[in-house]
Amino acid sequence: MISIQNNTVYERKEAVVAIKWESILAAYPQIDTSNFIVINSNTKKQVQYQLERRGSKIIQNLLVQVTVKAKSVVQLSIQKGKPQVFPVKTYARYVPERMDDFAWENDKIAFRTYGKALEKTKGDAYGNDIWVKRTDKMILDKRYKSEDYHKDSGDGLDYYHVGFTLGAGNMAPYVNDTVRYSGNYHQWKIMDNGPLRSTFKLTYDEWNVNGLKVKATKTMSLDAGSQLYQLENVYSFNDTKPLTVVAGIIKRPETGIISLNEQEGIMSYWEPKHGEDGTTGVGVILTTPVNTMLVGKEQMLAQTEVKNNEPIVYYTGGAWDKAGKITNNVQWIDYLNRFAMEIKNPLIVSIK
Repeated sequence: MISIQNNTVYERKEAVVAIKWESILAAYPQIDTSNFIVINSNTKKQVQYQLERRGSKIIQNLLVQVTVKAKSVVQLSIQKGKPQVFPVKTYARYVPERMDDFAWENDKIAFRTYGKALEKTKGDAYGNDIWVKRTDKMILDKRYKSEDYHKDSGDGLDYYHVGFTLGAGNMAPYVNDTVRYSGNYHQWKIMDNGPLRSTFKLTYDEWNVNGLKVKATKTMSLDAGSQLYQLENVYSFNDTKPLTVVAGIIKRPETGIISLNEQEGIMSYWEPKHGEDGTTGVGVILTTPVNTMLVGKEQMLAQTEVKNNEPIVYYTGGAWDKAGKITNNVQWIDYLNRFAMEIKNPLIVSIK
């Protein structure tokens, strides 16, 4: 029996939980990976799952999506059987037909970042982009095929502006009060691709940061049901001293609502309404101590430090008011605060 325990006073709705595959094998040594189902012991219904490999041939985790009420436990069992067909809830892909874009989405929202082919062109941009959506279906392929994704055809659009900024939550070194941008990503690798979690790694060419040569790899992971995705960045540089970095959010010229919570590492921006397109909320949650948060002319910055070859993990993403779930700044800040609390208080898994 697999128990998933929620010790917080908040319901964890449709949470994606990772259970170590070694633990599954210990409890179910005869498991057939091509013929098993996961059952919720309370509802007797099948639970959607994914075998997560993290880029390896060997299974690393069993991912399940469950709702666990406040201060309660959900129990699951594994049985032989054919899994029912569940919808795909996350997806990521390299987009060579759009100048090396890399794009990823879940059942709530979509994102993209830019590749080498876009560099030094009119449309070049440094940061991460948001594609808002109001459907739980996967829309990336459809939008790229239409080539008219700046217009809302019923399921959302791309109206977010990135330009030569960090956009929606990208990170870069910060030296002498200046963001030291890398070039666009050069190599990519998909490590897992749905249905509950998509994870991929982007590699960047070495660049000069005020005389220091820096390389970066960024591993991004998006779960079903989440407005935010996780980034694990590794910076390589030949210095024993930490490197100052910033995560950023671009501002629009009109007045939006800015919230800076340095103590909790939460930076939030509720954009001004953009005509008929609506309003996007953007957020960053750092898990490392924040030195300071700054509001400049073009963007907001949350400043922290990294050490050579040591991963730094943080979260970023957005929400669109026209999706109907998060429709104002108060709800967006509440979502970010709840998300930060859940990072610190993960669901507890035990197997008997």
